[in-house]
Amino acid sequence: MTSSLQSRSAPESTAQDRLLQEIQDRVLWLAMQMVYHANKERPNTDGAKVGGHQASSASVVTVLTSLFFEFMGPGDRISIKPHASPVFHAIQYLLGNLDGRYLKTLREFHGLQSYPSRTKDPDPVDFSTGSVGLGSIAPNFAEVAEQYVRSHFKGTSAHPPRYISLVGDGELDEGSIWEAITEPVLQGGANVLWVVDLNRQSLDRVIPGIRVQTWRKMFAANGWRVIDAKYGAKLEAAFTEPGGLLLRDCIDEMPNDVYQPLLRLSPTALADILPNWSQDPDGLRRFIQGREPATLKELFGDLGGHDFSVLRRAFADAGSGPGPCVVFAYTLKGWRTPMEGDPENHSIVLNAEDMSRLRQSLGVAEEETWATFGPDSEAGRLCAERGRSLRSASAPKAPPAEIKAPTSLGRAFKGSMSTQQAFGLVLADLAREDPRLAERIVTVSPDVATSTNLGGWISRMGVWSRQEKDPLPQGAASRLVQWKESPQGHHIELGISESDLFLLLGQLGVSAETQGELVFPIGTLYDPFVCRALESFLYGAYVGSRFIVVGTPSGITLSPEGGLHQSFLTPSIGIEMPGIWAYEPCFAQELEWVLFWGLDMVRRREASTYLRLSTKDVDQGLFPDTADVSARESLRQQVLSGGYRLVDVRDTQGYRPGENAVHIFATGVMVPEAVEASRLLAKEGVFANVVNVTSAGRLFQRYQQWCAGVGSGRGGAPPFLSDILSQPERRAPVVTVADGHPHSLAWIGSALGTFALPLGVSQFGQSGARDDLYREYGIDVSSIMAACYGALEAGET
Repeated sequence: MTSSLQSRSAPESTAQDRLLQEIQDRVLWLAMQMVYHANKERPNTDGAKVGGHQASSASVVTVLTSLFFEFMGPGDRISIKPHASPVFHAIQYLLGNLDGRYLKTLREFHGLQSYPSRTKDPDPVDFSTGSVGLGSIAPNFAEVAEQYVRSHFKGTSAHPPRYISLVGDGELDEGSIWEAITEPVLQGGANVLWVVDLNRQSLDRVIPGIRVQTWRKMFAANGWRVIDAKYGAKLEAAFTEPGGLLLRDCIDEMPNDVYQPLLRLSPTALADILPNWSQDPDGLRRFIQGREPATLKELFGDLGGHDFSVLRRAFADAGSGPGPCVVFAYTLKGWRTPMEGDPENHSIVLNAEDMSRLRQSLGVAEEETWATFGPDSEAGRLCAERGRSLRSASAPKAPPAEIKAPTSLGRAFKGSMSTQQAFGLVLADLAREDPRLAERIVTVSPDVATSTNLGGWISRMGVWSRQEKDPLPQGAASRLVQWKESPQGHHIELGISESDLFLLLGQLGVSAETQGELVFPIGTLYDPFVCRALESFLYGAYVGSRFIVVGTPSGITLSPEGGLHQSFLTPSIGIEMPGIWAYEPCFAQELEWVLFWGLDMVRRREASTYLRLSTKDVDQGLFPDTADVSARESLRQQVLSGGYRLVDVRDTQGYRPGENAVHIFATGVMVPEAVEASRLLAKEGVFANVVNVTSAGRLFQRYQQWCAGVGSGRGGAPPFLSDILSQPERRAPVVTVADGHPHSLAWIGSALGTFALPLGVSQFGQSGARDDLYREYGIDVSSIMAACYGALEAGET
């Protein structure tokens, strides 16, 4: 499925092409000037390098001018390669979407960001880029999100938008690209178009052996149509002349690390050297002798990615067939600048003399350095018309839906139950009891739906697919899960790719802003593999997406599975990830409260939620449930705010903080061990309160707020955790315990101003019985008791 654009004649430049060239020249100038001003003219208070990628920007000015000023339609969304940020902002300025004062603020505080950011830039960025590869893939998953929304809600536009990625060729080295290309749920994305900026230079060097033929085959093998925009119309016309195929063969067979240096030769030197790289040197010399050296040099660099007529046909071809499409646009890094083809041009910033010559060559008067086109000029009218057209279908920001999550569904959680089991029960209850809310929930899983307890939800709500699928033959369907696929399903099943999971969650989680429809995305994965997808997780948080992710099962509690299936870093990830609130509930009721609160955070567009769950059964009778409505709500609020006092021994006779009392802060599945340690310690005359930490991150937020109040000099703020520990109790030492790295809770002692001993897992786990592992890694009941004795002894000294 490969198309190659073959322009057999070199038509005269059309009026449309001349107009686009005029706009392109202004875009190129403004992009170069933005970077030059940021590095050479704006005061630099700290002397740090500013940068801005002039060469990488220059290679895509034709492509982006063609896309924005001719090809794209209302509602189309585009991801811009990170290093083309100045070109994007220059175009937005010409379209009327960016105040001109921002052109002087590239990489400045509160100015234009280094790379396009949908949350921090002042102009309309569709996809944040910067983390190489992820921004390129985001439109693919946005197309899935758009199709999902379209299949579930009325009122969406009649014509689905295109999802376009301008991809740097260096980004194709990223494994995340190919992981996404092979993702089954992305197959059939007919409105996806990638344009690869094939300038064949990386950050450090000219790429000696580009792999475009391999890439083409990989795309085609995964159902993509492949189009080459390789040569410009003038060069293609020259190929048709007698002897012209010798020039084509010479360029086609020439190594890239030879082609790029030849670009920098003088016309005469190029004419002398070029035949040496032909299989028929004499024949190529005869072809060359009929041309002026300057004409030959122009032909040699006439690539399709800088020719509007070639790009026009490429994009028309892309929009004329089924399935996703990729256009390989051959370009020159540093195009039309003195650094064109320079092997070190990636970080070069042109000097004042070079900028002056460039401005003159582009026909920009000195007094028009920062100017757009006059409103009465032909270029100005086209810019205004295109600006209005592209803005006309922008999805409005949806207000919070009138659908609110309940605080509870009233289920009584009894007996022994794991939080993973409770998660499945709560979702199934929600599907049955609150169908209006359930209709807006979409679950996503990378081939672990049933093992993360989504089976009941899937059987009731169905699996989403682009088309209705016939039922499986009798007897072939799972007995436990009814796997019915249709456009009305509410679960999206991915291949085994945690990275793809977070990329799809990220795009579903901005549906309110991009599609005008609020959905509640919930993703599940094995908790150890959160680290595998960490960059995609960060990307979702960075773009301001709102979703819920469930990591389960977690910790060395997953004992027989061995070290690589036992997570111990993830609690710290949950604490430190911006825009994410991480919870590690112990009891089913806590899980229900937190899950519904997380749904409300999505509705209010405030935060995402990360739940770290377990398959370990816990006696639900340990939970301090109460029938008193006021007390129950107070407890719920404490659970949501990060912790509460589960075992309270302060009224016990002989309780003396500072002498024989200790506070055990435990989280998740370690809470029952802490409760048992407290019970046994009481027999020895040691009084141990147990604080159930439902969210270390929420507690740390409270501590930061207290610190901010103290640091500001305002004072008067109540002490940290004053709602849990009274002032006399705060001098008692602390023991913390987690089935994760002890660092996640170790800070609590210093926050309280007392001695602390943190227990947790700081080494890779191994297979074994749970009791053996708890004992080996020092988080069993005996270890907790020993730590309490040690803390009391250390506290005395």
